Amino acid sequence: MCPPDETLSRVWPYLERLGITRVGRQTELDRIGIPVWCAYAPNSKAIVIAQGKGLDDVSAKTSAVMEAIERSVATRPFCSALMASQDDLASGGHAVDCLDDLLAIGAEPVETGEQISWSQARDLAKNAPIFVPFEAIHLDRTHVNPRFWVSSDGLASGNTWHEAVLHGLLERVERDACVLWNVGEPADRYARRIDPQSIEDEGIREMLEKIFSADFDLALFDVTSDLAVASIVALLRPKGDDGSLRYVDLTMGAGASLLPDVAASRAISEAVQSRMTFIAGARDDLVPELFSRRADPAHLQAFQARCTTKLNELPTTSAESTQDALDQLVETLSGCGIDQLYAIELAPEWLPASVAKVFAPQLEHPDGDRRIRFGSRALSKGFL
Repeated sequence: MCPPDETLSRVWPYLERLGITRVGRQTELDRIGIPVWCAYAPNSKAIVIAQGKGLDDVSAKTSAVMEAIERSVATRPFCSALMASQDDLASGGHAVDCLDDLLAIGAEPVETGEQISWSQARDLAKNAPIFVPFEAIHLDRTHVNPRFWVSSDGLASGNTWHEAVLHGLLERVERDACVLWNVGEPADRYARRIDPQSIEDEGIREMLEKIFSADFDLALFDVTSDLAVASIVALLRPKGDDGSLRYVDLTMGAGASLLPDVAASRAISEAVQSRMTFIAGARDDLVPELFSRRADPAHLQAFQARCTTKLNELPTTSAESTQDALDQLVETLSGCGIDQLYAIELAPEWLPASVAKVFAPQLEHPDGDRRIRFGSRALSKGFL
């Protein structure tokens, strides 16, 4: 809707109210030079440090701030909640999804007569309201023994509702594509390596130049699934002896978009950001043993794969606006049988931005403390 600096200036006055106390530039902690920024929320009920990346400082700074905002809002969502049972809602003619795919390990499904807290989301495919359990929405990690998996998967922010929902839904598509890619054998996973010479976008070429000049290897892979939404994985590593590389030396980024250039930019910059996460070492979820673990030989194979794919061979969808892009994405997914698509606004009215939580139960989820690890899409690939 607007340039990053305009977004940043609009939300900046509200950071203190959201518990965000400091924003910092991390770029020079590494030698690559692609901008990475972070934002701190010391009393957060989720991860304290949010990161952002971009082609320039303003974009990366805005990215970090918006991620911090969405996490702050999601730990205390400003959506209404209704205490009722499935039977109560059904008798009132309301649609319900209990989101059984997001139940935590050891948790039992919601019974039809059980009184729980529900919030009203939007069914994107039907353009109609639907109720989902409130416990599946929030990101408050201070809860002991949560009934639902507490995750930022599908959580996104934007200047508008359509921007936030589009970003959240694309993240769900990206995570689904990555799970399907990972359940295959290495030879299959690395069969569609993208030739970096096929990339024409100037911003991406500038990032690649910085990476290669800093003596790093980068491997890009087309992981686009049957959903025909461009999805890309980037693997990054310093050049050198494979035997000396640690787990933290090899980082991954992923991106999905209606435009392959955007998907590639997101994947590459996220791989750089992930490396910065280990260098800074300040995230709450980093455990010491990660820094002594050796790199997985199967992951190192990726850098030996041949380039077989050009970026412009990936699917492209043109849109006239963010709303048009979202409508086309929902139509594409629905046409592939993915029609359970819900989104709920979490941001307070006083915040000049939107924060949405997006659910797509039919798509695969990343690894996490869930009762159900894989869905039907992963299982259909013959993984188990």
